[in-house]
Amino acid sequence: MNIVIAVAAHKPYWIPADDIYLPMQVGSLGQTAFEGFVRDDSGEQISGKNSSYSELTGLYWLWKNTAADYIGITHYRRHFAHGACRGKRRRVIGRAALERALAKTDVILPNPRHYVLETNYWQYAHAHHEQDLLLTQQILKERYPDYLPAWERVMQSRSGHRFNMFVMARPLADAYLTWLFDVLFELEQRLDVSSYTGLNARVFGLVSERLLDVWLKKNNVRYKELPVVHLERQHWPKKIWNFLKRKFRRSDA
Repeated sequence: MNIVIAVAAHKPYWIPADDIYLPMQVGSLGQTAFEGFVRDDSGEQISGKNSSYSELTGLYWLWKNTAADYIGITHYRRHFAHGACRGKRRRVIGRAALERALAKTDVILPNPRHYVLETNYWQYAHAHHEQDLLLTQQILKERYPDYLPAWERVMQSRSGHRFNMFVMARPLADAYLTWLFDVLFELEQRLDVSSYTGLNARVFGLVSERLLDVWLKKNNVRYKELPVVHLERQHWPKKIWNFLKRKFRRSDA
C-alpha cells in the first residue's frame, strides 16, 4: 500500500523510522526549517493560517501536494498504537500492522473520547465559544442541509473522535477534505476571532474535530478505531480540574 502519514510538528522531535511517516513542519511560513522535515509552506498551501487551523495546515499540504493511495495525519507527540510493547515509542504502529487494519476497513481513527457529564455540544460550548458551533450549523443549513441530521446526532452524543487524527483511502479523503475545507473557509469568513486567545485561537482545528464525525455518520463510512500512545506526560489532574471549572463557569478566554 502507498501510505503517507504526516506527523505534524511545531518543533524538532523524534519521528518513527517507518517509511509511512512523513515529518511535517506545520506553520512553517517564515520559520527556520527543521532538518529532515517537509515544510507546509510550499506548493498549494495554507501555512499562514496555522495559528487558527493548527495541524490542518499540514493536512491540507498533504492532500494537495501528494498522490498516495492512503493519507493520514498524526502528531509529533501522539500516534496510533498497537500491541503491548514496553516503551511508548515501540508501541507506535508500523506499516505491517497498519496495512492489516486497512485491509478490513476504509478509515483508521483514534479511540473516541467519552464525556460522562455532558454532550459534545456542551463540552465544546463550556470549553470554547458556543458561537463557533452556531455558525457552523448555520453554514451546514445553507450549504449542506442533508448533513444536519448527522450534525444533531453528533452534537447530542457523549463521545467523539478527537485530535484530527486519521488514515483514509484517497477517494474518501478527497471527498472529506473538499467538504471540510469548504465549511471551514466559510466559517473563517463569518467568525470574528480577533479576541480569541490560547487554545480557543485554534478554533478551526477544534471545529474540524467535530465535523469529522458528522461526515462519517452522514456518509456511513466504515472505520476501525485504534488506541493512541502519548509520548509526553498527559497531566490528567490538571485536565480534570480545568474540565470541572469549565463545567460550572463558561470560559471567557
